[in-house]
Amino acid sequence: MTVLDLAMAQQPVLWWAWLGVVAAAVVFRLVRPAEYRALRVTWVLSALVLVALSAVRGLRGSPMLANTALVLAIFLWGVACAHLVATVFFRGLLPLWGFSVPRIAHDLSFTGLALVWGIFCLRLSGVDPTPLFATSAVITAVLAFAMQDTLGNVLGGVTLQLDNSLRVGDWVKLDDISGRVTDVHWRFTAVETRNCELVMVPNSWLMKNRFTVMRGSDAAPLAWRRVVHFCITPSADPEAVIRVLERSVLDAEIPHVLTQPPPNAILSDVVAGYRRFSLRYWLGDPQFDEPGDSSVRVHALAALARAGIQLGVPQEERLLIKENDSWRAASDQREFDLRLDAIRRTDLFANLPSAEQHMLAEHLVHAPFAAGDILTRQGAVAHWLYLVIRGEAKVLVDGPDGRIPVATLHDGDIFGEMGMLTGEARSATVVAVTAVDCYRLDKAGFAKVLEQRPEIARDMSAIVEARNAERSVLLAKAGQPVASQDDLLGRMLKFFSQRA
Repeated sequence: MTVLDLAMAQQPVLWWAWLGVVAAAVVFRLVRPAEYRALRVTWVLSALVLVALSAVRGLRGSPMLANTALVLAIFLWGVACAHLVATVFFRGLLPLWGFSVPRIAHDLSFTGLALVWGIFCLRLSGVDPTPLFATSAVITAVLAFAMQDTLGNVLGGVTLQLDNSLRVGDWVKLDDISGRVTDVHWRFTAVETRNCELVMVPNSWLMKNRFTVMRGSDAAPLAWRRVVHFCITPSADPEAVIRVLERSVLDAEIPHVLTQPPPNAILSDVVAGYRRFSLRYWLGDPQFDEPGDSSVRVHALAALARAGIQLGVPQEERLLIKENDSWRAASDQREFDLRLDAIRRTDLFANLPSAEQHMLAEHLVHAPFAAGDILTRQGAVAHWLYLVIRGEAKVLVDGPDGRIPVATLHDGDIFGEMGMLTGEARSATVVAVTAVDCYRLDKAGFAKVLEQRPEIARDMSAIVEARNAERSVLLAKAGQPVASQDDLLGRMLKFFSQRA
C-alpha cells in the first residue's frame, strides 16, 4: 500500500484536519478581530480544500481523478496550514510580545512553507521534483530577465527590511513627498501622507535613490529639528532678539514641540532693510511639522511684539541728485550728534570746552563688539581709547592663578586711556559680557586738541591719576603688583612731544 493509498483510506482524518484549520482560524478571528483581512487567504484555501475533499467522494468510480483530487486537497490543506501558522505568528504572537514586523516577512515565511509543502506533496504522489529543478534552468533565466523590475522590487523590499533602513511606522521624506510608512509589500512600500494620500513607492526606487527617515532611537525618543525664519528691523539689538525668540518656545506649551533639547536662535543673514533670524526648535512628531512651524511663529511674533521688536521689510532707497546732498548732511549730523553726546557723557572729556569736544567728536570711530569679544588684551600696544556707549564689559588682570576680575564697565565708561595718552602697553584685558557699542579715539585726534590747548594736559593727567589710584586699590586687594605712575604729566607730554 502506497502513501497515497494510505491517505485515501484515512479520508476522515483529512476531514478532521480541515476542521482543525477552520477552528483555529475562527479562534484567531475572535482573538484578533482587527486582523480579519489577514485570514482571507486561509478562508479561500479552506474552501478549496472542502471542494477537493467533496470531489474525492464523488469520484470514487474514477480512481485517477479521485487520487488527483486527493493530492490537491492535501496540498491546499498544507498551504492553508502554512498561511494560518504564519498569520498567527506574525500578526498574533509577535505583536503580543511587543514586536512589529512588516507584511513582507509574513509573505516570505508563508511562501517558504508553501514551497516545502509542495515538494513534499510531489513526493507523496510519486513524482521526483529534482529533474524539474534541473530542466527549468533556462526557463528560470528567461523569466528572471523578463521580470527583472519585479524581482528588483521584491529583493529591494527584502533588503530594506534586513538592514533595518526602513520600518513600518517610520516618517520618511522622498523628494517632494513626506509621510508615514504603513506597509512594505513585495513590489512597493506604502507611504501615507498627512493628506491621507496613499503613495506607492517601488522598492527598487528606494534602493537606488536617497530618502530621509525620521526615527528615534532606543535610548531617546524622536526629536526632529525644525527651522523658522524671522525678518527683524536692523535697529533691534541682535542678542535681545535671540533671547526673545528662544524664550518664546521655552515659556509656552506648544503641542508636539519639545523644550529639551532647548531651542536656539541665530542671526543667519543681513539683508538690505532687515536682519534674518533663524529659530531652531525640536519637534516630537514629524507628522505635525507644518502645524508646529505655525504655532512656533505665532508664539514668537507675540513675544517680539511684547518686547517692542519690530519686523523688518526689504527697503530700497532712491535718492534724487537734488535731495542727495541734504539727505547725506542730515545723516552725518545725526551721527555727529551721537559722537558728541558720547564725549560729553565721559568723565575724562566732560569738562573740556565745547570747541575741543567738537574736535574730539570728529575723530571718533564707531567700534561695536559682540558678547564674548576681547576688546583689548593685556600687554598689547594700541594708541587709542574706547568710550562705552551701551553694554557691559569686564576688566581682567592676568595673575599666577589665572585672570582676576577687577572692574566692570558700563555706559559712559572709558578704557585704554593710558595707551592713548602715554603709549604704554595695555594693563588689563577687557572682555564684552553683552553686546558693547563703543567709539574709538586715537592719538592723532587727541593731539590736535593738545596743539590748540596744551593746558588741557594738566587737567587730563589729574583725572587719569585719580582713576589709576582707584584701580591700584582693586589690584592690591586682588594681590597683584601695582605699577608706579610717577610723573604721568611728563610722560604724556613726552609722548605727544609737548612742553610743560
